[in-house]
Amino acid sequence: MVNTASAGVNKAAAAAAQGGHRALPLASLNHISVVCRSLESSLSFYRDVLGFIQIRRPGSFDFDGAWLFNFGIGVHLLQAEDPESLPPKKAEINPKDNHISFTTCESMEAVQRRLKELGIRYVQRRVEEGGIHVDQIFFHDPDGFMIEVCTCDNLPVIPLVTHLDAAAACAPPAVVAPSCKRVSNQHQQQLSTIVTAAVPEVPPTAATAQQQSVGGGCVGEVVDPAASMSASAMMTCSEHACMQV
Repeated sequence: MVNTASAGVNKAAAAAAQGGHRALPLASLNHISVVCRSLESSLSFYRDVLGFIQIRRPGSFDFDGAWLFNFGIGVHLLQAEDPESLPPKKAEINPKDNHISFTTCESMEAVQRRLKELGIRYVQRRVEEGGIHVDQIFFHDPDGFMIEVCTCDNLPVIPLVTHLDAAAACAPPAVVAPSCKRVSNQHQQQLSTIVTAAVPEVPPTAATAQQQSVGGGCVGEVVDPAASMSASAMMTCSEHACMQV
């Protein structure tokens, strides 16, 4: 299922801008930042468990950290100067706590199996809205920051607008901030740049050639670290490949 209603959200935002309710000229979410007790442990978690790829970090920084990227967003890890001063790690997994959320390229059962293999404790929840079910899995990173994997894309994106907003949203969208225009495949280009810079080019096999022709291969696909990583391991999922049915 594709949430085509998100176009309505964009139109509503443009209509609000026309009416004088001008928000900041933002384009997209760039990264989240996480302060960690152990940079090594957090780097291993975000890379090996969640599938982020470590990328080059500015050398001018005078503090320890690491940058990672995948799924169209970045994660910036910051080594705490005094780890002992950080709040105690949360033992309880509370779904109402602050968290970041990901959808999955596979089934939720596959996510559970992998978490069990890794020995990571998690809790499950299910939300029902209008006959639509959303399954959720919550677990912690090494510092107790919560991660969610869900099927939230099952729910349609429905903007909450007034009658006047709704009428304005039906008009052609306004150009809110020309400086924020992005090509539609920006994140795909970013991923390709990362892989091209970090991995030597290998001749494609017949299987990978066919996969690339249909846009297959999900972001975060598990790859044997000992083997050469092809660009298909970092490709963005095709339009329908990762949607929950």
